[in-house]
Amino acid sequence: MTRTVLLFGDSNTHGTMPMPDLGFGGRFDREDRWAGRLARLLTGWEVIAEGHPGRTTVHDDPVEGAHRNGLTVLPALLESHKPLDVVVVMLGTNDLKERFSVNACDIALSLERLVRVILASDCGPGNGAPEVLLVAPPPIVEVGCLAGMFAGGAAKSVALAAEIAAAAKRVGVPFLDAGEVVAVSPIDGIHYDAPANPALAEAIAAAIRAHFPG
Repeated sequence: MTRTVLLFGDSNTHGTMPMPDLGFGGRFDREDRWAGRLARLLTGWEVIAEGHPGRTTVHDDPVEGAHRNGLTVLPALLESHKPLDVVVVMLGTNDLKERFSVNACDIALSLERLVRVILASDCGPGNGAPEVLLVAPPPIVEVGCLAGMFAGGAAKSVALAAEIAAAAKRVGVPFLDAGEVVAVSPIDGIHYDAPANPALAEAIAAAIRAHFPG
């Protein structure tokens, strides 16, 4: 029986390429994105990639639009794709933008809120709740065309993994630190270069097999 995993993320789940300038809109080919690679690695799973560039955890973005609020769209996505066996949540990078003025602890608390929404839903098999894998994004670097937008975010991002790991423990879901597997591109300090895609796909596939053997 095929199981289903929803990847709930931002531009790095979408497959956005490192940006040499703000007008750049490059995206990795479907088969090259880590989500596409994950689908090939997970035999017996349907992989749904739901990555939205600019998506935050719980914040309406005053510059890029309120529709980038992850908390707002999450219930609809859960319902539209139900039944979901697993939801992989990898967000928090966009919360590091200077415009939001939040620290690593608050970002982790926001992720905890998202996980609690998933666990309280009836969008899993048999109208139960899906299981969740919470993934901490890698630390960012303030460089290139996105440096001003993320001013002050690099220092905050170093503390993210520990705070998100603590949040995962509080809600009782497994945790993966993507920063142990991939690093951001030196081009824009936010997105991943091509070699990160197979590495992240392998790590997430291994975590799904280990924590949700079926």
